[in-house]
Amino acid sequence: MMKLLKRDAGPRFETFPALTSHGFIRVAYTEWGPPESKRTVICVHGLTRNSRDFDFLAQYLAQRGMRVVAPDLPGRGRSERLPRALDYATPAYLATTAALMARLNVSEVDWIGTSLGGHIGMELAAQRGAPIRRLVLNDFGARVQGAALHRLGSYMRLNQRFRTIDDLEQHFRNIYQPFGALTDGQWRHMAEHSAVLESDGHYRQNYDPAISSFFLWPAMLDIALWDVWERVDCPVLILRGESSDLLLATTVNRMKQRGLAASKRLVEAVEIPDCGHAPSLMAVDQMRVIEEFLVREQANAEARRA
Repeated sequence: MMKLLKRDAGPRFETFPALTSHGFIRVAYTEWGPPESKRTVICVHGLTRNSRDFDFLAQYLAQRGMRVVAPDLPGRGRSERLPRALDYATPAYLATTAALMARLNVSEVDWIGTSLGGHIGMELAAQRGAPIRRLVLNDFGARVQGAALHRLGSYMRLNQRFRTIDDLEQHFRNIYQPFGALTDGQWRHMAEHSAVLESDGHYRQNYDPAISSFFLWPAMLDIALWDVWERVDCPVLILRGESSDLLLATTVNRMKQRGLAASKRLVEAVEIPDCGHAPSLMAVDQMRVIEEFLVREQANAEARRA
């Protein structure tokens, strides 16, 4: 499995209280790297995933001196569930992640978001005075394809229970093929950190089944978020799996032409080969693309001083 960092640099497991529309809940996060680092990176997972998906990327970035924080969104991982299914929506996610940024006590952060995590980051970056320095959207953009949402919903509508961790891992290998070529260790890591053992000895995935309520419709329509995207004015890196059915190449091209960030030539895009929705960010070549984007401004400044 993973080789941990030296000097007790991570992972560290923390929680904080976040106020939602129906009271406070405890939100958990996993932290890597030196807390005193000048650069803090927040990594936010997809719809039914959790913070431990970022362990490999977090270790990679932490080894380069960055502080990396990956929260479990409400109802996932170690975080508490929301009291009402309808609360699993953008306002709750914005509130809890804003509370996280306040908890970290830093003036600015870099944001890496996969799918739903990208949506939250884009929504935050569009706000006036947002403390997001650089934004990485992993297979998420200003138009979300309804057909892809329907596909994701078809998995969630199944009340899956598994006899063993091996069975859960095989399930992941089937439904998450679009993540790309993961190692055996990475598949196992995902399964072990996504499993909850129930009283009858079976395993279930570690998220609140109520999250699936949004996907009960027999058909899903495309979701347009251009009004949000056009207000983002920080540097943005868009990662797209080359066969993604959620983020189309035509949407990426339009994002590079529309909005404040595009008008300042702050938008770049990289297509990840042999992936769909969404690249796992566990492959070293994907990590290097992200690292280069995050440190580019610093590297350019150092070159000018030399």
